[in-house]
Order: sequence, then structure tokens, then C-alpha cells
Amino acid sequence: MRSLGRGLGARRGVVLVASCAVLAACSSKDDGALGVGGGAAAGSAGAAAGAGGSAPSSGGAPGSGTGGTGAPAGGGTAGSGETPASGGAPTAGGGGTSGSGFGGGARGGAPGGAGRGSGTAGLGSGNAGTAGSGGAPGGSAGAPDTSDHSPTATCARWNADRADMGEGTWSGSVDTCDPGDISADGRANALKIVNLYRWLADLPTVTTSDDRNAEAQACALIMQANGMLSHDPPTDWKCWTQTGHDGASQSNISSGPGVSSIDLYMVDGGNEDTLGHRRWVMSNSLGPIGLGSTGAMGASCMQNLTGTGMAGKAWQAWPPPGAFPIQAVKPGRFGGSLDSTGWSIQSDKIKLDAATVTVTSGGSSLPVTLTMLPGGYGSNYALSIVPSGWQTTAGQTYSVSVAGTSTPISYDVNVVDCAE
Repeated sequence: MRSLGRGLGARRGVVLVASCAVLAACSSKDDGALGVGGGAAAGSAGAAAGAGGSAPSSGGAPGSGTGGTGAPAGGGTAGSGETPASGGAPTAGGGGTSGSGFGGGARGGAPGGAGRGSGTAGLGSGNAGTAGSGGAPGGSAGAPDTSDHSPTATCARWNADRADMGEGTWSGSVDTCDPGDISADGRANALKIVNLYRWLADLPTVTTSDDRNAEAQACALIMQANGMLSHDPPTDWKCWTQTGHDGASQSNISSGPGVSSIDLYMVDGGNEDTLGHRRWVMSNSLGPIGLGSTGAMGASCMQNLTGTGMAGKAWQAWPPPGAFPIQAVKPGRFGGSLDSTGWSIQSDKIKLDAATVTVTSGGSSLPVTLTMLPGGYGSNYALSIVPSGWQTTAGQTYSVSVAGTSTPISYDVNVVDCAE
């Protein structure tokens, strides 16, 4: 069983929160652990990450926690094409002959974030980092893709982007403290899943940068070499470098591999009182990011703080408005489900501390437990909504209404089954 520890850094002097929460037991005997990342800005308190960390009262350095080895994620076949909804079948490097089709192509060697090319509503799946292997390259990275979020298109995108979840191979070594690098397909697959989740929430895609990748890779080596997670790894840790330390201080960190850990960040089990991993993935300011991993049996880091993204959304919800795959409620083998960790709403501008939330489905009001979350974890304001006595069900539409805020929030979540 996988457990989660938290120690997410805040920007602009916001105090960090530290504690350890678990799914089964918060100990070094767990099969894996997660930590949400980032170093504190000046004046911030330190935070512990992972099991066994201790939190200073103020101004302290982060602690460290013991994790274990992350479980490998299941592999997948690359380059397989989906049957289009209508028209001709997609071919390698293309999506069909007319209409619109998803592409997972690359631009300049970096994934283009599953942009759209021309095709017959067909989509190719495969490695997003290889142009033409996963459909025709689409629009430029960083541009939001809002053209079609219908149930059919949503399921097509979900299944295509998850057809290859391979973790890639690591060229480094713990014995020689060589950070090496994760192979291009592993990094591309992780970025593809980040952008899949952001696409579902109608947020712009993000890219990686070489300097952030280097920090994330050195961070992953430190976590792998020591079998522990820390956002402030001490200098006596094996394979310590300043680059790795800098990466750890500004990353979501995991004792699991890079691709499957993105799913864990979005469910965020063990971090119910911050949901910090998820909120950083959905942040308006996210991007560019760094992704580092030590392979299928290794650790990983996602460098995500101090981003320059400017999505500018008034609020973000998870599950988001519109079609939402039931498979995203519990997307991986570990980490629980959204029904236990909570749905969430976050905002940079709308204060949510006095909010009231109503959830209805089929004309009936559904009981929920509402928790206000601290600021500084990818958004200034946030709350969680935990289903009480019910669970998210495919085929249902859930109407969410938020009152008691300067700007009322109202949206519908249409849960669809994307099983092939």
C-alpha cells in the first residue's frame, strides 16, 4: 500500500504546513511515499515531507521522512491508433483525412501537449515526445484546447493519452551518484499525463525546460539513493548536490516513478488538509516544469514552483465542469480515490473561507463534508468537498453550487465511463 506525506512549499512567504498522513501506516515499511514540494520563500516556516518528518514551529528547515520503494507502473504499448468515431482509421503520424483528431506530436523535441491536428475525429496514441508516433502534431504548447470537451471527445482523449504509460529507462547510477537522465519517452509520458489533467480542467498545456529537468533529475537521484523524501535534503545524504537540493525544494516529490506519480498527485491521498500536489498541477502559474525520474522502480520529482504561467482562470475545480471520466476518480492502483480525499475548488482571487457548498444529483441534495484549505499551495484559496455516504457514479450529473463568496460559483460535472 502506498502512503503519502506532505511538505509543499509556498511562495511569497506563506507558511508551510507539515505533517504525515497515511493510507495504511505511515512508516518506512510502506511500499512508497509521496511528498509535495517546494522550498519556502523568505520568512516561511519549514516543512517535513514523507513519513517521520517533524515540523518546526517557524522559520525552520524542512525535516525528512522515510519512504520505501515505489511500485512500478504498468507498461503499455506505444503507437497504437484508436478507432475513430467516424470516417477513416488514423494512420501513424496522422489522425485521418478530415475533421479534427488528437495529436500527441512533438515540437523541437519536447512534447506539444496533445494538440489537435486534422483528422477524422480519430486519434493516435503513443509517445507524445515522438512526432508522428502519437498522431499528427497539434497546436503549440501553452495554448488551451477548448474546442471539444464532449463525452465522446473526452473519453477519446483520456484513452489515447493513457495508452502508453511507460516509465522509460534511467541512464544514471546510485553507486556512482550519476543523475543520468530518464529516457525521452518516460519524460514525454509524464508530461502528457500532466497536460491531460490540465486539459480536462480547461487549463493551458505546459512544457518542460532543460534547467528544470536537470534539477528534477538530480532531486530524483537523491530520493532514490537515500530511500527517503525531503524538500530540504541535508548535505550528508548520499548523492547530495546543490542542484538536487534546489530541485527538491521546489518540487512535488515521490518515491514512485514519474508517470504513475502524476495520478497520485491528482488524488492526493494522505494530503487531505492541503491537497497541495493537485493544486500545483492545476495552478494558474504552472509552467514550464521539470520532470526527473530514476525509472520504473525508482523515485521522481516534478519541479513546479516559481512558474511563469498566466492561465488567469478565476477558479478551478476538480472534478472540473463538463465531462469527467469515472476512471479519473481512482486512476491508479494506489493513492485512494477522490471520494475519500475530496473534490476541490481553488482560486487565486475568490476568497472561499466563508463559502457554503451544495451538491445535487437527480434532483436530490447530497451530503458533503466541507473543509477550508490553507493558501500557498498552488492557489491563494481552496476548499475540499468530501462525499458523505455516497460515491461518484458514472452516468450521473452532479450540480455544484458555491455561495457566500464575492463571485458565486456554479457548475455541472457529467461523469462518463471511458472504459474501452
